[in-house]
Parts: sequence; structure tokens; C-alpha cells
Amino acid sequence: MSDLNQPAASSPPPPTMPDPEDAADDAVIGRAFRRSLLVILAIAALVAAAVWWQRRGEKPSEIRQSESTPAAARVVDRSAIEPVAFKNIAAEAGIAFTHVNGAKGEKLLPETMGGGCAFFDYDNDGDQDLLLVNSCYWPWDESAKSATPPTAALYRNDGNGKFADISAESGLAVTCYGMGVTVGDYDNDGFVDVYLSAVGLNHLFRNLGNGRFEDVTKAAGVAGADDAWSTSCGFFDYDNDGDLDLFVCNYVAWSREIDLAQSFKLTGIGRAYGPPLSFAGSQPVLFRNDGNGKFSDVSAAAGVRVVNRATGVPVGKSLGLTFADVDRDGWIDVFVANDTVQNFLFHNQHNGTFVECGATASIGFDSSGNARGAMGIDAARYRGDDALGVAIGNFANEMSALFVAPKPALAFTDEAVATGFGPPTRLDLSFGTFFFDYDLDGRLDVLSANGHLEEEIEKVQSSQRYRQSARLFWNAGAASATELVSVDKSAAGADLFEPIVGRGAAYADIDGDGDLDVVLTQIAGRPLLLRNDQQLGRHWLRFKLVGTKSNRDAIGAWIEVRRGGRTYAHQVMPTRSYLSQVELPVTVGLGKSPMVESVRVVWPDGTKQDVPKWNLDGTTTVREGE
Repeated sequence: MSDLNQPAASSPPPPTMPDPEDAADDAVIGRAFRRSLLVILAIAALVAAAVWWQRRGEKPSEIRQSESTPAAARVVDRSAIEPVAFKNIAAEAGIAFTHVNGAKGEKLLPETMGGGCAFFDYDNDGDQDLLLVNSCYWPWDESAKSATPPTAALYRNDGNGKFADISAESGLAVTCYGMGVTVGDYDNDGFVDVYLSAVGLNHLFRNLGNGRFEDVTKAAGVAGADDAWSTSCGFFDYDNDGDLDLFVCNYVAWSREIDLAQSFKLTGIGRAYGPPLSFAGSQPVLFRNDGNGKFSDVSAAAGVRVVNRATGVPVGKSLGLTFADVDRDGWIDVFVANDTVQNFLFHNQHNGTFVECGATASIGFDSSGNARGAMGIDAARYRGDDALGVAIGNFANEMSALFVAPKPALAFTDEAVATGFGPPTRLDLSFGTFFFDYDLDGRLDVLSANGHLEEEIEKVQSSQRYRQSARLFWNAGAASATELVSVDKSAAGADLFEPIVGRGAAYADIDGDGDLDVVLTQIAGRPLLLRNDQQLGRHWLRFKLVGTKSNRDAIGAWIEVRRGGRTYAHQVMPTRSYLSQVELPVTVGLGKSPMVESVRVVWPDGTKQDVPKWNLDGTTTVREGE
């Protein structure tokens, strides 16, 4: 969908004006043409008046879904893909959560956009616990007054893949119209804290270290506006002062009254969820950590408020968020995936400010200069070299994007088609999207959670389904003709591809066996907890970094493992996917060879530290400066 509200600085340059001499040569033709043009304009005015007269009593046009056919798939050699079975163990593991969106037929847009999740070790026992974000019933829904209010759910991992619901005693059982989550130790006390985004006020919970969390939102000053709709959020240290700051995406200017007044309809069906083009844009918020338990809103001074220069109207309609130091200058930059408007890349200027350069870095639009409906996002050096890839999940009939910067610079090219990543995703409506090495061969693969907005979409668009299968891509390596190969159930098991209304997605090693397991959430349904049951005999390294000068979680650091003459780099970055957080420890697959030439940590400020010893097929803790 096209963007009607782009900032002037990010728009394509205007066409070159004609030379004065050329204009003089055309003057004679111009005078003759003007008379004809006046006649044409007069006829057009009469036709327009007639059309208006005929249509003056018609109702607003309905939303129509155009048909699309899958892009032609390449013939690829799948023989090298070794099978890895993912098994849905949600029920047997004790996950009894059901997402509530409060939908009762009004088709209010937030009802189809939630579903965040996070893996993190809240109790420091060495295994990854699971937090599932919930929405709630609408306050005007009289039929829900007697229902038990839904809340977020925290599940404690016993280390063997079994989980216990400890939501009530943890203090995280808050009722709000929740969207997303971020985790990070913002006060550097050794315990990971939690921030929940929502429609309305957001919530910050400080981890007290005794299994409980305290709501410190008001004291910290990070609630946001009560009329905002916050989505993805993330902790990161943008000013390199050693504590975690907070970036919060906001979607569109929304209220029930605005939504209902627009009377969205789906052809032949009735009331529909409205497209974001019909809502005004919004702006992200940057909260600077002041180091005393309080944050300051520095959004304006930092330059993250993007507006149309001609109208002053906010541009952003932000859903996905991740961070990476694009040009490796020791200062972390910000990627924001926007829905129907250009994506943002905020380049860190080292002085507390950012410059938005999404368009000039060629990551704002597709190769034709069009904005897409972007949701999930992740960034990784997935090729085993200096190239940084940014994967973005887009709306149905818009293939997912894979922007690649071949060297540390603000210059990307969309290589989705060339790598084989884009064409299979053409019909997917993709939300949570991330890189991870699911088969431990050392190369980062890609997974996305998919699902449509409309329950009856297939009645008006036969190529679409409300519930959609996840998409898994195996990384065949840069030397392959098709770099990213779409994997089916014969190579990954049927459970991974169960059709769901997919939204959030995250990964962690939940059972300590070295491979990465996955959670997929869905709207108004139960999550899939997918245990990775690979039996390929591959080796791995796992690292937990502890910052001393840097933030304690070492968010933004990179681990560089050199083997076979190539350097494989993995970032400590929980904020990725859609509304979600992956585990903080970093797993590096080695394939069948245990040989590693060197390991180096690049801390968030660019300082390098060699790691002389590591635990093969185990966890190595690295403290900054030791």
C-alpha cells in the first residue's frame, strides 16, 4: 500500500526541471496545445459533474482484497537439509494460557494486533522462563463484567522443559490491553526487569530478586500517554553510559470512536478491520535512563519524532523494532518496521541524537519506491562475513524483505528475491520474524509467524487463509544458488506448521540440550511451545555475557567465533521479532566439527575482549574486562 504521508526529506528527489532553452523551443507547440487543453478540461468537468450526480447518495466504498498468485518457486536441491523435528509440547509442559482480545463483532483494530512474548531468566537459576502478554475485555463490554479479568502470564521453567504458572505471586498479573514486552536489567542490580506495552498506559516492573516484581511505572516516568497505542519496545544503551535506555514504538492514533466512525467493510462480508492508511500516524518515544530509577522522555531532543515537513503530521505507524550498530562505530542504531509507511533507520550521532536515514540507506521502501505493511523485524550477520541482513515480515501479497548491507555502512539492497527468501512469502501475512540457527550448523536460518486479520478472508480472496502456517528457511550458505530455502514439514515436523493466527515469536533453549526451541503466539488462542528435537550430533557454544562498564546484560554486544577461516558473529539482542523478546544468552552452532580458532567479544562501545577458554557443548560466562 502506498504512503500518503511521507516526510519530504525521505521522498525520492523531484524530477530535473527542463532547461530554459528547451522551454523556448517548445513555446510554439505549447500555445497550440493550450487551446485543446481548455476544451478537454471543460469536457472532463462535465463528466465529473455527471458522475457526482449519479453517485451522490452512495455509501462509502468497501474494502476490497485483490487476488494474488504465489510467486514462481525456484527448483532447489533440498537433499542437504537434514531433518529437525519441532514438537508442540505446550500442554504437556504446563502452558495453559489463552490469549484474550475482547472481540465482540465491532472489529476494532487492536483486537488483531497483540500477542507479545518473552523468554528470560527472571530468577537467575540458569534456565529460561516464559512471559506471555495478554489483552483484555473492552471496558464497555457489559457481558464481560462478571468474567475473570485476563492478565499477563509468567511461567517458571524447572530446567527440564516443564513450566509452572506463577503469575499471581510474581506481581506480573496485570490487566491491561497488552501488546508487547521488553526485558532488561535497567538498574544493573543483576535481576532482569520487565516492561509491558499496551493500548493506553504502559507498565514497568522492577525485579525485586525474590521471585516478585514491583510496578514502578509512575516513579520511573515511563507510562507514556494514556491515549497512545504502544507496540514493540526495547531496552538498549544509546548513549553508552552503561545503563539501559528504553525505546517504545507507537502504532496509529486510535480510539474506538475513530475506528467505528470510518465504517470499514469487506466486500460481501460486512464490518472489517480497517487498514492503517485510514488512521493518522504516531511517533516513537525514547526514554533516557537517568541512573536513579527514573527515566526522561528525550524523544524530541534526540530526533526520533519523524513528521511530514510540509504538514507537521507524525509519519510513523510502528510495529517492529530491533537494534544494531550498522556502521560499527561503537554506537547502536535503531531499526523500526512501519506499517504502510517507510521504515525508519535512526543513525546514532554519538551526541545523544539520531538522524533518520531509512530512505537514503535504501531500507525505507521496496525496490520500486513503495512502502509496505511491515510488522516483524530482525537484524543479523547471517552470512558469516561483514554483511548485515535485516529481515522484515510484510503484509499479504507483499513478499517479506531481506535488506543486506555488504559492509559496515548505511547502504542496503533488498535481496529477498535473489536469496530465495522473498517468493515463498508472497502470500504470507507475516508478523514475528527472526534469525536463529535451528539445526546448529553454524549458519543463521529464518523463521516467521503468520496469520491474517480477517476470519473470513478466504471468502473474498481464495488465495488467503485466516490461520496460516509458520515459515522456516534453512540457510544453505552464500555459495548456494538459493541461499535461503523454504523448509516443509518433511524436514521440520508437522507441529511447526500448524495453521494459527500467528503474531509473536521468540526462541530459547528451554531444556538445556543446546538447540533452540520456539514459542509462537496467536490471537484469541493458545501458544505453540515447540521443542527442538534435533538429533544431528552437532556441537555448539553458549555464552552469557556480564557487563561491568557496559550495561550488565551486555545488550548490544557481539560474540565473534572464528572457525574454518570465517568469522561468525552473533549479537546479544533480545529485542527482535514482533512485540517479543528472545533469550539473552547466545548460542553458536558449530556443525559436526568441534574445532574453533578463536572467540572474541565486542562490547557495546566497540571494546574488544578475547575469550581464551570456552566450554564446548556448554555455557561460558564472560565478564567484561576479565
